[in-house]
Amino acid sequence: MSTMNTVGRPTTPNRVESKPATLTGGRGLLQNAALIFEGEGWGKTGVDLPEPQGDASDLGDLVRRDPIGLPGLSEPEAMRHYVRLSQKNHAIDLAIYPLGSCTMKHNPRLNEKMARLPGFSDIHPLQPQSTVQGALELMDSLSHWLTTLTGMPAVALSPKAGAHGELCGLMAIRAAHRAAGHGLRSDKPRNKVLVPTSAHGTNPATAAFVGYTVVEIAQTNDGRVDLADLEAKLGDDVAAIMVTNPNTCGLFERDILEISRLTHEAGAYFYCDGANFNAIVGRVRPGDLGVDAMHINLHKTFSTPHGGGGPGAGPVVLSEALAPFAPTPWVVGGKDGFKLVEFAEDEAEQAFGRLCAFQGQMGMYVRALSYMMSHGSDGLRQVAEDAVLNANYIKARLEDLMSPAFPEGPCMHEALFDDEWLKGTDITTLDFAKAMIDEGFHPMTMYFPLVVHGAMLIEPTETESKAELDRFIHAMRALAEAAKAGDVDRFKGAPFHAPMKRLDETRAARQPVLRWTAPDGSNRAA
Repeated sequence: MSTMNTVGRPTTPNRVESKPATLTGGRGLLQNAALIFEGEGWGKTGVDLPEPQGDASDLGDLVRRDPIGLPGLSEPEAMRHYVRLSQKNHAIDLAIYPLGSCTMKHNPRLNEKMARLPGFSDIHPLQPQSTVQGALELMDSLSHWLTTLTGMPAVALSPKAGAHGELCGLMAIRAAHRAAGHGLRSDKPRNKVLVPTSAHGTNPATAAFVGYTVVEIAQTNDGRVDLADLEAKLGDDVAAIMVTNPNTCGLFERDILEISRLTHEAGAYFYCDGANFNAIVGRVRPGDLGVDAMHINLHKTFSTPHGGGGPGAGPVVLSEALAPFAPTPWVVGGKDGFKLVEFAEDEAEQAFGRLCAFQGQMGMYVRALSYMMSHGSDGLRQVAEDAVLNANYIKARLEDLMSPAFPEGPCMHEALFDDEWLKGTDITTLDFAKAMIDEGFHPMTMYFPLVVHGAMLIEPTETESKAELDRFIHAMRALAEAAKAGDVDRFKGAPFHAPMKRLDETRAARQPVLRWTAPDGSNRAA
């Protein structure tokens, strides 16, 4: 029985079409191309380079004696090679990218244009500060808006990712406890960090890296921190708690004020994982919730998606109690312009040190501030509202066919489903995800958070239109109906239409093939 898809053409959602193989291996406009190492470019080059003038004697034993081992490509061949590679990858510019907990959203091209301005893109971190006043002013403006949006008095810009920000926050907490006589090697050490079961894996990893013992906090049946378990485990040996809010189950911690109160009464600090700040930006200030330290993924909340523009940025906002221990450098302004505080002296006397060699990731600072200024305060508030609206729309449209992990009440920025609805079908979360590839969608996050069996974590983000959400929902409903109708072959063999078919993923992870070997057994590839 045929149905009508969103553009009015008949489809057959429960049947995988059988198509004849093509002579070239290509499919329509998608070309099938061999590896560049398998071509015939070993005796040519795409560019003429002048003979070197020097004799390379200053290189000593480092002079290359063997061929470089790379094939030569003409300019059209090189261009086609990379275009064809790009067509084998899913991208946020192609369709919705529903990875939960990752905020893969559109990156405005205005931000890219600003980041490439000469005054930002070609400066060097060792230039005299008098020559980079514009960049320092931008960092100062970014710091102002990050503290304004979070209600926190200080920010460290230098961390380069979320996990790096966690490291920064916990090192500031460790320094504060050490100054109070409760260092890890003191007579009365605070050497434990409490982490919920649903936390990002980087949270316990970072705490252990800094030297703390990690203690797990239980979760309630509705996906939130178990207050009774938290209170039982808080004591004078606890340095901090690390709570994500909204949490990794896509839910707001409704007892956040009580969590904060209990933590501070025990003499510990409250570290908040700010990975999901886009769900509350402009609506809630973490400082008002009692947070002492929180990293902000600029590359998630304020535009650039993961992997979309090089290094990320994870500035950490700090409470008044932790501000003196912030790492150098930071920007200060005065009548003579802007300067960097770079040494642990005077106002930075208690700084725990440097977190990285220089000032952080300038490109991400520019993108983030461009995003803030183009949205304005009302636009940033709408970011949070749209993120939450889109996720709840998906949950509402799918919950009659799929099983929400926490069905009671609304979710925040992401909709979380478990695999209860797949029981008896012989189809797994992985099988369902592979079938999504055939429909042209990147799969959602699978099997995370670990507290939900067979988890399917969908984050539509604030940049998706209702039309694109409807297109995604249409495909998800059709696949869910096919799964429940017993069309097992459609899922177990998927993906059928992707350039690469189903892999043995366990073997691929444990025995990856990272080097191409020529048919004659030689390794000409670099």
